Amino acid sequence: MQLVDKKEIDFSNISVDTYWNFGDSKEDKIHKIHSYPAKFPSFITQKALEYAERDGMEIKKVADLFCGCGTAAYEANKEGYEFWGCDINPVAALIARVKSRKLEANKLNTYYDRIMDNFNVVSAPITLNVNDRIKYWYEENQIIDLMRLRDSITTTCKNNSYYLEFFLCAFSNILKPTSRWLTKAIKPQIDPHKKIINVKLAYQKQFRFMYRANEESGVNSDVDVRIEVANSLELRGEGNIDLIVTSPPYVTSYEYADLHQLSLLWLNFTDDYRVYRANTIGSKHSNIQKDLNNLNRIGSKIVEPFLVNDKSKARAIKKYYLDMQAITKVTHGLLANNGMALFVIGNTEYKGVHIDNAQHLALSLYESGFKKVYVTKRKISNKILSPYRDENGKFSSDTTGRKIYNEEFILIGRK
Repeated sequence: MQLVDKKEIDFSNISVDTYWNFGDSKEDKIHKIHSYPAKFPSFITQKALEYAERDGMEIKKVADLFCGCGTAAYEANKEGYEFWGCDINPVAALIARVKSRKLEANKLNTYYDRIMDNFNVVSAPITLNVNDRIKYWYEENQIIDLMRLRDSITTTCKNNSYYLEFFLCAFSNILKPTSRWLTKAIKPQIDPHKKIINVKLAYQKQFRFMYRANEESGVNSDVDVRIEVANSLELRGEGNIDLIVTSPPYVTSYEYADLHQLSLLWLNFTDDYRVYRANTIGSKHSNIQKDLNNLNRIGSKIVEPFLVNDKSKARAIKKYYLDMQAITKVTHGLLANNGMALFVIGNTEYKGVHIDNAQHLALSLYESGFKKVYVTKRKISNKILSPYRDENGKFSSDTTGRKIYNEEFILIGRK
């Protein structure tokens, strides 16, 4: 780790630290129970805990302000630390809660058998009174089977919320395979040649995998884990968290509401998935009104090239950086005295213009009251995160494709 000079922030000579490149053990199966874009590597939390303790910290409570599918939640709990996390996306919070619990195997089997029995006897709906967006993605027979399955799950598990969430999480993860959605695409698009998977068979396979993952789970049931649906920008600090481990959205990156639209609609979180774009950090659809003159000096320098040729993009980047400046203040307020915040963030590019998210974040941490900020760099080695994308936006190893980021920065702020 290298101490960041507040006056002359320059990451051009930061070398890769192999400590943050790989984990010491194979990732637990529970991390694979549901697909999730740009998933946080599980070993980062393990390394963060180890690093903090080596630095003399006494850790009781860990948090993640962008908890996503709950990777940090699970890893912190497995090591015996109390955890609190939030995400603005209710689908993410659902996955995170499911990953952070270990359920009884015999009850899982009992509920599963009842769900399948009910699915086989439930009559098909007389009318397909469903959202038009669902009709866009599915064939009629798939809609009927998914409605029958969802109704069977909610009826069977209505008196036990933990098991209900487990089976709804399984349901959520078969929504794309049973639709016309192009597999592993980073933006929603139909695959006209896709072989549609049978709903019942897909769910049976998903349950078996999640059952095994639950059996092998290292969850510590005696440790408190709380996952909330909340906008991290609206949090108010209580100064009771020792370590924050998080990876915020990147500017010009994924539209999470778009990618999770099937689950948002099928699980009845909303009738219009687009409402979740409005307050999402990094979304080009954000409608939050801010004073765009309050960017720090690095943010202003990054935005400058866009002001002439792409004012819309300039405005989106400004909003993102103002949100990130606010997030560092929220983070500072949540931490206990001497607390530590670890951010994983990568730089991006738009139409050939380099967007230095990491340097902007470093300055924001200092300006939010952190006494010291440290930086290092890691290579993204997971094959799923290949640095190239094909014409459909799918990850690819083909070097003729569009190159994206293949490294990330680890930033640590000490309160």
